[in-house]
Amino acid sequence: MTTNQELHDLRSKVIPNGHTSSTTCYVESAKGAIVKDVEGKEYIDFAGGIAVMNVGHSHPKVVDAIKTQAEKFTHTCFMVHPYDVAVRLADRLCKLTPGSFEKKALFVNSGAEAVENAVKIARYHTKRPGIVAFENAYHGRTCLTMTMTSKVKPYKSGFGPFAPEIYHAPFGDFEAFKNFFITGIDVENTAAVVAEPVQGEGGFIAPPDDFFPQVAAFCKEHGILFVADEIQSGMGRTGKMFAMEHWGIEPDLMTVAKSLAAGMPLSAVVGKKEIMDSVHAGGVGGTYGANPVSCAAALAVLDIFEEENLLEKSVKIGEKLTATFGVWKEKFDIVSEVRGLGAMRGIALFNADGSPAAEQAKQLSKYCYDNGLITLVCGIHGNVIRVLMPLVIEDKQLQRGLDIMEGGLAEVTY
Repeated sequence: MTTNQELHDLRSKVIPNGHTSSTTCYVESAKGAIVKDVEGKEYIDFAGGIAVMNVGHSHPKVVDAIKTQAEKFTHTCFMVHPYDVAVRLADRLCKLTPGSFEKKALFVNSGAEAVENAVKIARYHTKRPGIVAFENAYHGRTCLTMTMTSKVKPYKSGFGPFAPEIYHAPFGDFEAFKNFFITGIDVENTAAVVAEPVQGEGGFIAPPDDFFPQVAAFCKEHGILFVADEIQSGMGRTGKMFAMEHWGIEPDLMTVAKSLAAGMPLSAVVGKKEIMDSVHAGGVGGTYGANPVSCAAALAVLDIFEEENLLEKSVKIGEKLTATFGVWKEKFDIVSEVRGLGAMRGIALFNADGSPAAEQAKQLSKYCYDNGLITLVCGIHGNVIRVLMPLVIEDKQLQRGLDIMEGGLAEVTY
């Protein structure tokens, strides 16, 4: 039997140090919300592959779709020989995303690539160079998207020079946002404002309810495209299929990835027809974009959402998390804030003096791991524990995971 240690020793020889992992258990199999390592130990998954497994690990319908498509063909390059699964998926996404206007969808491979293409399209359409992201934002690790990402370490440190014409505005305060176009960049040079509905890596921060409606109205007034980065918050994570629906926002462009194809590499830019069509022929695309196996998996994901009422399950999970985390906030002094929206929830840990409790967050995550629960730490100070469990998680698994977290909080509170 291969052990975790044997694999870790080999990994140390062949995988670069920069490509880290949160745990030292090596996965043998995963099903639903349970991950099993090569030594047979099982873990409840509150990470979901960083919001990728909303329909659960190895969902039978996704597995069947992948097998069926793989037996037909795995690649022709959509730019050479197109195929039906990509076209049918585009049609469904255009109907599913917010907005009563005509839309089109472009498929690429990763969240960062989707954001890059959204920026390209926005700049091409508006003939303006400036892109405004937000403080605490996370949009990816490529040169452009790490520039748009706010946190320096580990995402930007040592990797400069960065892409030009990227600006970071204050998040959650509309007056401060509006003033940024006096002190930071002028509206005439701004192509797009790119926003996560709920900031993910930045700490699961949701803005006040009036923020995005005001931002969207400001963008419309000044000919700026409003781009919603729904890569982590989309696909049912917040109780709506896309988080911008909570505020009735219809973005000009939207990026979708992560849980779109249940772990298969696929992302999309979906937007207004006239904006998407503004780019010249051949201006966007890529060898692997709209991979047929990934598109088939995504079609199965959309079927699962409809057939298994996953949005309703997401709402119930969100209610459970909100109530439980609220109790912890009263019970444990270290839990200073309950953050997020719906089933995209986190707890922010602070010391008695108001400083971020990053070390305790690490200790809590390790306690959870040692007791069979996978969690994630996030936030610019590393003091937020976020949960992204599959929406198909069983009630007893969810409760067991929360019990482990509570036990860990009792350990690190002092």
